[in-house]
Amino acid sequence: MVFVGYHASHEQLPPSALLTSVVGAERAGFDGAMCSDHLAPWGVRQGESGFAWSWLGAALASTSFSLGVVNAPGQRYHPVVIAQAIATLEEMFPGRFWTVLGSGEAMNEHVTGDPWPSKDDRNARLDESIDVIRRLLAGHEVSHDGHVRVHRARIWSLPDQPPPLFGAAVSAETAGWLAGRVDGLATVAQEPDALRRVVDAYRSSGGVGPCTLQVHLSLAETDAAALALAKDQWRNGLIGPPEAWDFDQPEDFDAAVGEPDESELRKAVLVDSDAASLAERITELTRIGFDRVYLHHVGKDQNAFLDRAASELLPALRRTL
Repeated sequence: MVFVGYHASHEQLPPSALLTSVVGAERAGFDGAMCSDHLAPWGVRQGESGFAWSWLGAALASTSFSLGVVNAPGQRYHPVVIAQAIATLEEMFPGRFWTVLGSGEAMNEHVTGDPWPSKDDRNARLDESIDVIRRLLAGHEVSHDGHVRVHRARIWSLPDQPPPLFGAAVSAETAGWLAGRVDGLATVAQEPDALRRVVDAYRSSGGVGPCTLQVHLSLAETDAAALALAKDQWRNGLIGPPEAWDFDQPEDFDAAVGEPDESELRKAVLVDSDAASLAERITELTRIGFDRVYLHHVGKDQNAFLDRAASELLPALRRTL
């Protein structure tokens, strides 16, 4: 059975409201939840961006299912700080926390004032950060001098077992590169052929662990209403790499999209008014080779979505997955 999770969008809701939503997601029947770790939203209309690590402690304390976060160590965060945060949450909530590590986006990292590195340099920095974090979670004292610098660091409060460290990839090239470095893969929905290439690259290069898919969707009473939500809240979905990595302000995304093309937006967001139809579309994507799928409803009214998820979408998914 495929694991069906809920994506909690810090970019769109205040942390207090998002906490209510993740509690509601467990009540609705989701198997777990995840979130991203942003300093800024993708667009001005989204208008929020709470601190994920503070929120995760409250979310784990308020629920009983697993939670994960997508994080980019190396610039805004020193990897030693991330290792300590991971260790603390896993020690407090054993077996319930996981992390996806990626090379990051300028919109969150530029605030340090350091130059934004090339993709190759970001990957090298990520590789070093993963190694540093793993060694610290294993209880070692770590020193390192490279893209990141570490001096005699040690994590004193450790969990009984280190939690899994997954890797984030959008391209097949990055997915293949991550194989052997991480405990599983996480990616975001795109054209089916592109997703197949991502999964195949990871598995064919020896990648182990679960493959996780995040799906952006808009479910409303009518197709027009669902499309309007996507246009208002997730037009940034039309901006792919490298622009999505390199823009440093939400206004940059808004300006680059302008008035979004409807057909292109429907490729980035699963727009639907029928929960059974939406369940079939999600199922088709998971059958590419995903063990876990996390659903992100792009509207700000999460209560209405969670009601329909509990009564219609999740039961339909349980029948088709």
